Amino acid sequence: MAQPLTKLFVVVSMLMPAWASAVEFRSISVPKAVVYDTPSAAGKKTFILGQGYPVEVLVNLGDWIKVRDAQGSLNWIEAKQLAAKRTVLVKSGQADVRQAAEAGSALIGKLDKDVVLDMVEPPVNGWVKVKHRDGMTGYVLASFLWGF
Repeated sequence: MAQPLTKLFVVVSMLMPAWASAVEFRSISVPKAVVYDTPSAAGKKTFILGQGYPVEVLVNLGDWIKVRDAQGSLNWIEAKQLAAKRTVLVKSGQADVRQAAEAGSALIGKLDKDVVLDMVEPPVNGWVKVKHRDGMTGYVLASFLWGF
């Protein structure tokens, strides 16, 4: 009996990295998106998210999507208010923007908490290539960002 459980454990262990990487993020596509406590416009309006704000998709019911924001709040939003565009959010303090993906690279700017950035390239070696709405493009340490 122990052998089938061992095989199950091995299969589950092999699949776990795939589950971990299956996290989906989207961004708010409209200037102001209302989020609700239930998947219905008749539900209680909990707050408003601004355009570009990244959210993690947890449940997709088609017209309604349950999302998590950077503070960990769980809410529902109409699917039509989300874009596939990937954005990230500076989650703490000030984040340095570097010319290249290395700590010794030239500093080209600093970003305050809650600044939304376009994600140009996914994380590589702990760095994310981002673009600010003003055009500044560079690399930020992934540990300073939320939304990927």
